[in-house]
Amino acid sequence: MVKIGVLALQGAVREHILALEKSGAEAVSVKRVEELADLDGLIIPGGESTAMRRLIDRYAFLEPLRAFAKDKPVFGTCAGLILMAKEIVGQDGAHLGLMDMKVERNAFGRQVDSFEAELHIEGVGEDVNGVFIRAPYIAEIGEAVTVLSVHNDRVVAAQEGHFLCAAFHPELTDDHRLHQYFVQMVENTKKVVA
Repeated sequence: MVKIGVLALQGAVREHILALEKSGAEAVSVKRVEELADLDGLIIPGGESTAMRRLIDRYAFLEPLRAFAKDKPVFGTCAGLILMAKEIVGQDGAHLGLMDMKVERNAFGRQVDSFEAELHIEGVGEDVNGVFIRAPYIAEIGEAVTVLSVHNDRVVAAQEGHFLCAAFHPELTDDHRLHQYFVQMVENTKKVVA
């Protein structure tokens, strides 16, 4: 069984942990840098990306997260997607800069504009319920990035090697197929490394 952490600085940590457990992984919340050491993969949850970056800096997570991501799968949802991008519209500098993509924050509107949509996600399935809350979207992608899902002509899920991201909140539904997809990514990566 793979062990996957959920970065527990802000966001829907408990919901991600439950979804991971239902997807066949051991799941733990990560509050200290040293807890990264024995993980096979990591989820960076939603929240508020600027606040999350402040907490990442306060607890000295930035470089350890980048080092972890060199070999191990990372899945970012909503704010986690923003933190993983190499470029953010209207902002100087990125956060973790893991994925070759440019993202637009709050691209679907404010909190009151939150919505749900049925999505086709490549490799995952049809009719995946996407919960969009102050969601970003991926405005541009690099050559190595694979688009997994599009909503209203906007890229809302993508993969680049062992990195996965979604603009929505898969942890807020009872549909765990995207978490299962990530668990499979982690299992495959672990086999290659072993």
